[in-house]
Amino acid sequence: MKHKTPQADQALSSDAEEVRGQKLKRLRESVGDVYPAHFHRTINNDELAAAYAGLEADTMSGDIVTVAGRVHSSRNSGMFMDLHDAGGKIQIFTHKDTAGQPALDMLSLIDLGDVIGVTGEVRRTKRGELTVNAHTITMLVKALKPLPEKYHGLADIEQRYRKRYLDIIANEESKARFIGRSKAVSSIRRFMETEGFLEVETPMLHPVYGGANAEPFRTHHNTLDMDMYLRIAPELYLKRVLVSGLTDKVFEINRNFRNEGVSTRHNPEFTMLEAYWAYADYEDMMGLVERLFAQAAQDVHGTTELVFQGQTISFAGPFPRLAMPEAVRKVTGIDFLAIDGDADARDAARDLSLEIEESMTWGEVLAHVFEERLEATLIQPVHVTHFPKDISPFAKEVPDEPRLVERFETYCNSWEICNAFSELNDPVEQRTRMIEQVVQAHARGETERVVDEDFLEAMDHGMPPAGGLGIGIDRLVMLLTDAPSIRDVILFPARKTKTA
Repeated sequence: MKHKTPQADQALSSDAEEVRGQKLKRLRESVGDVYPAHFHRTINNDELAAAYAGLEADTMSGDIVTVAGRVHSSRNSGMFMDLHDAGGKIQIFTHKDTAGQPALDMLSLIDLGDVIGVTGEVRRTKRGELTVNAHTITMLVKALKPLPEKYHGLADIEQRYRKRYLDIIANEESKARFIGRSKAVSSIRRFMETEGFLEVETPMLHPVYGGANAEPFRTHHNTLDMDMYLRIAPELYLKRVLVSGLTDKVFEINRNFRNEGVSTRHNPEFTMLEAYWAYADYEDMMGLVERLFAQAAQDVHGTTELVFQGQTISFAGPFPRLAMPEAVRKVTGIDFLAIDGDADARDAARDLSLEIEESMTWGEVLAHVFEERLEATLIQPVHVTHFPKDISPFAKEVPDEPRLVERFETYCNSWEICNAFSELNDPVEQRTRMIEQVVQAHARGETERVVDEDFLEAMDHGMPPAGGLGIGIDRLVMLLTDAPSIRDVILFPARKTKTA
C-alpha cells in the first residue's frame, strides 16, 4: 500500500477546494445568500434525542422540527447524512417521497463540513435510528476547505494543538475534555462562593512584578510611557484586598503569564485559583482544598474517584499529611533537622549521588532531595507540609523550628497541584524577606527586580492573619479529564510559529 506524500495530500486538498469553490458559485446562482445572517431552529439535537427517546422503531412521529448543524458524514449520494451540533448528532434522510425538489437538488452541492438547516418530520427507522425526514434544506455555511479524515486527518498531535477547531470537530474526546474543563471551572467558582469567598478582579498589567519567582513578560504603555509586566501572580493585589477589609475571604480565577519553559505541565499562560482567608491558617486551607477537589470531581464525574492514565485516584478527603523533613528522613535516612549548616546539607545530599550546586542553602538542598527522591512516588493526593523558609518567603515560621514554615503543597500523580501558606503579615519581616529576594535576583542578573514599595506600604497598615492558596486549574483539569499534557486542556496553547 502506497502512502500519500505531503505534496500529494496538498494537491488533493487543492483539488477539493476548487470543487467546493465551484459548488459555492452554483449555490450563489441558485439560492442567492449562502451565508445567511440568521436561521431559526426549533430544537437542538440533544433536546431532540431526549424528547423522542420513547419513539418506537419504524414509527413516524407526525411532528415537524427544524434542526441545524455541520454535516459529518454522507451516504447513498446524500440520502443519509449525519448532522452534528454542540449537543450531538441526528440522521437526516432526504428522499423524493418526502422532500421537495429544491432539497433534492441541494444534495449534490453539499459537502462534508457544510453547515445546513433542515426542516422535516421526526421518525425512528427500523434499525432504531432517530431521523429527520427532510422536507427542506437550507445552506447556512459553505465550507471551502475539507474536514480532516475522521481517523487520519488529525492524528498529528501538533496539528491538533495548532488547529483546535478541527480537533474538536473531528475528535469527540477533545470536545468532551473541554466541556469537562468548563464544568470544573464552574464547579470551583460555585464552591468558593458557597464557602463565602468574594470573587474580585486584579490587574494583569503590573508596574512591579512579584508574588512568585518567575521571569515575566515585558511590555510598554505608550501613553503613560512606562514599562509594565504581565501578571505572574495576583498575590500582592489580593493581599491588599485583605488589608482593605472589603472581605475576609477573597478569591480570583486568573490568567498568569510566565516567560519560562514549555512542557507537558507548563504553558507560558495558565489559569490559577488564588484565595486568601482572613483569620485562618494553612491547616484551614488544607480542609478547603480537600472539599474543593472532592466537589470538582463530583461535578465532573458524579463521583470522587477518577481514572488518570489507567490509575484510579480518589479525591475523597481527608488527604494524608507528610512533613517534608520527616518524609526525606524515612526514604533516605538523612535527618536534615539534625544538620546545622549549608555545607553539611550539601555533603549529605551528595552522599546520595545527587548533583548539588555549591551555592545551595540548607533549605534548597532539602527541597531538592525531596524532589529527586520522593515526588515521583506521590500518586494519591497528599499534603506535603513544613517547607524550608529558604524557598518560602511569604510564609510564617513553624513554632520552635525557624528553618521551616507553615506551608503545604498538595501533590497528586507526582505533580504539585496546590501551594498554600499561613501568610506572613509582619510588615518588618516582610520587608526584610522581599529585600533579600531582590538582592538574590540581582545576583542572578535579574536587574529589573525591585521591591514593591506600594505593597509594603499596604502591609504597614496591617493585614490580618490569613491562610492563602494557589491551585493550578490546568493541572487539576488534566487529572479530571485524563489528559496527558497541559496542551490537551488549554484550547489554544502557545506554539512556536510554523515556518514554511
